[in-house]
Amino acid sequence: MKLSRLFRPHDRRFWLMILLNLLSAVLAWVLRTYPLVPLATAVVAVFALGNAALGMFIAYDLIRDDAPEPADGAGRGR
Repeated sequence: MKLSRLFRPHDRRFWLMILLNLLSAVLAWVLRTYPLVPLATAVVAVFALGNAALGMFIAYDLIRDDAPEPADGAGRGR
């Protein structure tokens, strides 16, 4: 596993990981900023945790992927 495999701007999984982690941060900010009813708090917290877990799984998948980056730019996520 190489940490340098995580940065792949031509792979859709990379951008999905970025989006999910940003959404988790926004949902955590909403939980800390606004007073929500308990049910809404639970729903937002579950979505935030789910997004974070999925983002970490995609990051692990990108790091674990042994496929070399093709020279012509036709990546796995295109």
